[in-house]
Amino acid sequence: MIRPAYFDNGATTAVAKEVLDVMMPFFTGEYGNPSSIHTMGTAASKAVSEARKKIAAAVNCRPSEIIFTSGGTESDNTALIGAVADTGKKKIITSAVEHSAVLEACRSLSARGYEIVILPVDGEGKVSADELLKAIDNDTALVSVMTANNVIGTIQPIRELAEIAREHGALFHTDAVQAFTRTDIDAERDLIDLMSMSSHKIHGPKGVGALYVRNGVRISPLILGGGQESGLRSSTENVPGIAGMGKAAELAMSSMTDDVKRMTEMRDRIIDEVLSLKGSYLNGPREKRSCNNAHFGFEGVKGKDLVLALSRMNVMVSTASACSAGSTEPSHVLTAIGRSPSEAFSSLRITLSRYTTDDEVGILLDSLPKALKAVRE
Repeated sequence: MIRPAYFDNGATTAVAKEVLDVMMPFFTGEYGNPSSIHTMGTAASKAVSEARKKIAAAVNCRPSEIIFTSGGTESDNTALIGAVADTGKKKIITSAVEHSAVLEACRSLSARGYEIVILPVDGEGKVSADELLKAIDNDTALVSVMTANNVIGTIQPIRELAEIAREHGALFHTDAVQAFTRTDIDAERDLIDLMSMSSHKIHGPKGVGALYVRNGVRISPLILGGGQESGLRSSTENVPGIAGMGKAAELAMSSMTDDVKRMTEMRDRIIDEVLSLKGSYLNGPREKRSCNNAHFGFEGVKGKDLVLALSRMNVMVSTASACSAGSTEPSHVLTAIGRSPSEAFSSLRITLSRYTTDDEVGILLDSLPKALKAVRE
């Protein structure tokens, strides 16, 4: 089978060979429970500790501030639902373009009596500091704004927003799932209190993620039991997955500068060439944008039809996020930036990884005009 030209890395990435090599022993010979005190247990515990150090190094925090979870969704849920319980405050502020893991957690909190304020965004998907200043008050428990948007790639002014939250005594959470190891994130410098990360977006395995919890921030756990992860996430740790995530983060950070530069160059080439096609336009900003994201609208086509046409050409893309792929509603991110429902349904998301090649980009750019022609006909 010919290897597909894969441009759906915003949905998931291939597991790196080095990551798989690190994981394999923990499925077979080194399968001890990290809570066990015998040598196999201590070997597993050491692997978890080493991974924790690698994740912490990637975002400049203490290893003790990293809690392992099952993925970005659990990290988001734990951050929002777990952090507000002990604050005594009843307002939560987020944005109109957040991942559904944040918005659904907010909806659940609304049913429990919390006031949820949804900040609007501009035509490029950016959250305004002025809008946050209008909304925030001393009863605000938490502000949650993602670092890089999962649909259109907009990079938010995290430090500026976090500073406002801190000045008003509110916690600041960011969903960094799409930004982790692709954007310069520093938990201390950026005044972040809580941060969500995921393994399978950075060439690690699925089913594992991490939550940064600043020292001193109190969290009520969502999962109760044996008290693993400092009592914040009970359940026997997913040792192979955690070891894999740690290795994936280490690999990504070791070449981040070069990888980001190369992905940015490929992204810009794609944007330039696609915008030369009749009836195309860019969704999201040209500059303050994730290095691996290009998102377009095309007049007179349905994005889903275009995805399927390209798939038949062995080119893999998406329309918005994989989480909403089966939805009959237009992307809430695209409608939030002012796109009509029909425009939202005419969209295409192209997402790169550090393993994307120039040849693959060439295949995409050769195939897309043909797919557009076929769909329009």
